[in-house]
Amino acid sequence: MKKVVVLGGGTGQSTLLKGLKLFPIDISAVVSVSDDGVSSGRLREEFNIMAVGDIRRVIVALSETEPLFEELLNYSFCTTSDLNGHKVGNLLLTALCNITGNMQEGIETIGKVLKIKGKVLPVT
Repeated sequence: MKKVVVLGGGTGQSTLLKGLKLFPIDISAVVSVSDDGVSSGRLREEFNIMAVGDIRRVIVALSETEPLFEELLNYSFCTTSDLNGHKVGNLLLTALCNITGNMQEGIETIGKVLKIKGKVLPVT
């Protein structure tokens, strides 16, 4: 089986991976975790973790899950509380990072649940 490594972050990487997962290849995604957007930036500061937004996008792109669950992971709260702007998937990844003790284990755990096709490796 051919191996493909995709380097990057943001919307472009996840869009590319969504298409690549349709081919019979072994995918590894090396994801930049320097995002400081609304949800990622706040979680990064509060929990002293890597930015999770681009990781979430890549996980969703590589997942073999139902479209409604993809929509759930990408759902952004619109409220006047502290949850405003947070994506459900970002909160789940942050929680898994805290539960498992590190980001890579958190990614692998959610990857098993979502049956992702490939490996997701965060880098700064």
